[in-house]
Amino acid sequence: MAMQKNQFGKKGWTPELMADQTGKTFVITGTTSGTGFEAARILLSKGAKVIMLNRNPKKAEETIARLKAQVGINIPVKAIQMDLGSQKSVKEAAAEVIENTNKIDALICNAAIAQVPKRQLTENGWESQMGVNYFGHFTLQGLLFPLLEKSKGRIVTVGSLGYDMGLKTIKFNDLNWENDYTPNDAYSQSKLAQIMTIYELQNKLKHSGNTNVKAYACHPGSSRTSLISTSGSLLMRIIFGIMKLSPLTQPAENGAYPSLLCATEPYLDQERFYGPTGRNNWVGPVGAHPIKPHAKNKNVAEKLWKLSEEETGIKWNI
Repeated sequence: MAMQKNQFGKKGWTPELMADQTGKTFVITGTTSGTGFEAARILLSKGAKVIMLNRNPKKAEETIARLKAQVGINIPVKAIQMDLGSQKSVKEAAAEVIENTNKIDALICNAAIAQVPKRQLTENGWESQMGVNYFGHFTLQGLLFPLLEKSKGRIVTVGSLGYDMGLKTIKFNDLNWENDYTPNDAYSQSKLAQIMTIYELQNKLKHSGNTNVKAYACHPGSSRTSLISTSGSLLMRIIFGIMKLSPLTQPAENGAYPSLLCATEPYLDQERFYGPTGRNNWVGPVGAHPIKPHAKNKNVAEKLWKLSEEETGIKWNI
């Protein structure tokens, strides 16, 4: 297959190509470390206002101190407490976001848990990775949608190459893995669900003639973040620890580029998938690259959307 030309040239997209973001407001989930921290730092350094949504208020405070030390003491950054694993918490946080800003230029859904060794359920009764990564963000996106629409804003979902692992579909007959739970399959399903819903949202927007909101799916490639080390099993941590030393991973900062590209770049094709375009799409210049057909399976995506509205009680006003 011929390599597609990167629209951003040989080096791919980097923050040097990002226009000044003064006057813009970004909401980011999961900013206390890794790609979320880097995304917040880079947007603030370009003059943007950032609202951070994190589970741990103490870590969020430390993050603000780090950002002020690195970017400047007067940066417009605000932290709002939100636990994606609790629908109640997500609803409260969304209300607080709406109170604190009259516009959102982009919502970056970056937070995730991965490789949870033993099956756990959220307080709403969902398998934890599906509950946090998928249902938490589904509700947040739905509740912020009216403000995003008013702002002609964007929804950016940070997926994962994990979408192409595991079952490669949604396990509707056992969504919460009462049978055959494996950390990897459950994580992969949550990431596939996140990505699928972005493309399904595009379909719904197109169908209703709504051009005010744009939706993008991206992934960070293989980045050196704390994701696996915080929730993974010992074996996964050891494997990833070794991988971090190899040329097959890149710094967390590079892992933030795809989400920043999708949040700020004016001319992008929503139907593409954005991430590193080098070896296995793990590393390399950032741009658009192909996505496997199972991520855009219309029947599965429609069924998932309907189920998600029923499970969360959130009806999108598209």
